[in-house]
Parts: sequence; structure tokens; C-alpha cells
Amino acid sequence: MTFEFSGPEPLYAQLADELQRRIEAGVYPVGQRIPSEAEIREEFGVGRTTTRAAVEILRGKGRVVTAKGRGTYVIAPSPAE
Repeated sequence: MTFEFSGPEPLYAQLADELQRRIEAGVYPVGQRIPSEAEIREEFGVGRTTTRAAVEILRGKGRVVTAKGRGTYVIAPSPAE
């Protein structure tokens, strides 16, 4: 994946979109942990703030839940979606 640095969409939003695509494609299935912040930073070459903002978007959309000290896990979308 390549990021569009000069585009109108913020980097964290582009990263959130990519993570959501992976969830929808089953790369990160429901009930499984997504990569850690450190793994995401390393894979995509982004900073901590960008990574945390992207995961927060997914959390806000109800796609992931974070268990302190255990990681962030994919959850099924609510029936309203």
C-alpha cells in the first residue's frame, strides 16, 4: 500500500481505510487480534500518533475493541451496518 501524502485525506484516515479493507477481506478475521501498534508502524512506516488515530477510527466504527495488555481484536459489525 502506498499513501497519498499530498492528497486531501489525512494519513491516519488512509491507514484506517487499509486496515478496514483487511478486516473486510478476512485478513484479520472476527475474534482475531490485529497487528500491534509497533507492527503496524513497522509495516507501513508511520508514526505512533498516526497508528493510534487509525485504530481509534476503527474503534469508533465498532470494528475493533482493545483489551488492555492483550491487544486489539476484530469484532463483528453491528446489525445496523
